[in-house]
Amino acid sequence: MSDIFDVPVDAAYYVVSALAGALTPLAGGLAVTIAIIVFTVSVRLLLLPFSYHALRGQLAQSRLAPQLQALRQRHRRDPDRLTREMKALYRANGTSMFAGYLPLLLQWPLLSVMYLLFRTGAINGAPNRLLHHHLFSAVLGAHWLTSPGPLSVQGGVFAALFVLLAVAGYLAVRISRRLFPVPARASAPTPAASRSPAASAPPAPAAPPAWLGRLTPLITVVFAAFLPLAGVLCLLTTTTWTLLERRVFARYLAPATPALTPRQAGS
Repeated sequence: MSDIFDVPVDAAYYVVSALAGALTPLAGGLAVTIAIIVFTVSVRLLLLPFSYHALRGQLAQSRLAPQLQALRQRHRRDPDRLTREMKALYRANGTSMFAGYLPLLLQWPLLSVMYLLFRTGAINGAPNRLLHHHLFSAVLGAHWLTSPGPLSVQGGVFAALFVLLAVAGYLAVRISRRLFPVPARASAPTPAASRSPAASAPPAPAAPPAWLGRLTPLITVVFAAFLPLAGVLCLLTTTTWTLLERRVFARYLAPATPALTPRQAGS
């Protein structure tokens, strides 16, 4: 474990251990599992403002993509003019080129601490006792292919979590498609349309291939297959949270028509 994360991971370990201890009289053997879920949800709640601003910035980037591409084509030989026009476009729409990425970077330290806690065997030089507990006879520190194997009760617990993870990932991809719809292919222009000024406008940037979105849940499951059971549980919780989060945010971040730059408004 990197030294920079030693102190926050130790603190997180203390919090989860204390939470598990408080839950033991009510939850019994599931106390640590519930503590992991509660801790993961708490971290995501702390990151909620960053997630909101990141999604809002990504939606703004998506809506402005055709206009940005047009500016790059129009001023490709004048980088200074291009920079000014892009800044004006972002400013007119109340966003910036970093709006969709900076909040994501700010989330990284907390998310790293969360995942390190549930995949590190030793904390502060002592065994990570959270990974010694069980979820339905499966050790939280066990991996999918470790003894007694994928055909055991432990393997069944992993399989159930993998299925839930795939479903949550699939639903999250569906919501993302609604938020970031793939632009329809333009039909072949008629001779009259090809002579119009609009025909000379550059096309919108190509959308990512559809098959990439379909593979996202599978990639998530493959990644989970290399995590200990506690890490899989954490990943499932945060993926489900992302799904619910985007469903709620989608109601308040409906697509809007991009504003015109001052130059465009005056033309």
